[in-house]
Amino acid sequence: MTATAPAPTPEQIHEAALARMTGGMVPTGLPTFAGSQRLRPDGRPRPAFRDELRRIDDVRNVVTAIGSLAAPALLVALVVTVDHWLAVVAAVPAMAVLQNRLFILHHEGAHRLLFSNRTWNDLIGITLFGWIAFGTGTHSYRRAHTRHHRDEFGPKEPDFLLYSFYPISAASLRRKLTRDVGGVSAYRILKPRLTGLFTRRYLVNSLRFFAGQGVVFGLFLAAGQPLLYLLLWVLPYATGYQVLNRLRAIAEHGGLTRSSDRRETSHHVRQSWLPSLVMVPYGIGWHLAHHLDSGIPFRNLPAYTRALEEDGYITPEHTWPSYRALWRALASGGRS
Repeated sequence: MTATAPAPTPEQIHEAALARMTGGMVPTGLPTFAGSQRLRPDGRPRPAFRDELRRIDDVRNVVTAIGSLAAPALLVALVVTVDHWLAVVAAVPAMAVLQNRLFILHHEGAHRLLFSNRTWNDLIGITLFGWIAFGTGTHSYRRAHTRHHRDEFGPKEPDFLLYSFYPISAASLRRKLTRDVGGVSAYRILKPRLTGLFTRRYLVNSLRFFAGQGVVFGLFLAAGQPLLYLLLWVLPYATGYQVLNRLRAIAEHGGLTRSSDRRETSHHVRQSWLPSLVMVPYGIGWHLAHHLDSGIPFRNLPAYTRALEEDGYITPEHTWPSYRALWRALASGGRS
């Protein structure tokens, strides 16, 4: 009688998926880091340095939050003033950039780093910016994102498939970006909000999502421009924003894998003004530093990154010189 092989455990299944789907761009030859006066051997800041880095600048963040909220309104006002269809066409990608900036501030709020007062942080960073960023305005994103930070590429990683299989072929990346700009990706994201209206389990979150968008639509309606809600709010999110989100996400973790060494889970890319303006605003481009200590507010990530470079945790050999170079490498494989 032949013995039946035991069924694989969930951890074994996940390990097999990791071996098959990730790790195609893990850096080789990473130097051993013994630590320094400012940094632990794993790159995290030591207590005194950490306390310095974790200070939140509430005053400057108030200005940043107000500016980020005012920018879309000013863009819509400019389009209305020009009153030409070409102005609408030009404003769609510009609004996608502004929506991306709003989402990054929502991300900052989800880490409870936007304001030192938790009540104001949650009200503005999670509820207000969450609604504006096509979310539910609740803590659902924060909880999912916590799983991402706790164990990148782990069994509960919410974006595992987004980062997997790289490097892929250039044709495959083009198809993904085509789906993004064509609205397919946005439909897949928003479809559960529609179907949730008819499912008791998801009804409350769906209602919260539509309540948030109802507030945004109400602002367009109050301005006498209800059609521009579709043209200058929904359309930018469904097209340009999805492209920016994918390009940023794969530059953060594409092709890497599960590891206790954060240099093997997050890319480190040299920052420049144009990506920082368009795709990785508010310090999110310093992503390796962000994953080493997710309790450091965005304004202090450049200082932390400098310490990582100066003390030898990050070396020039393992720094991508630009996003273009990284994307080229991400699209250099044969996987389709």
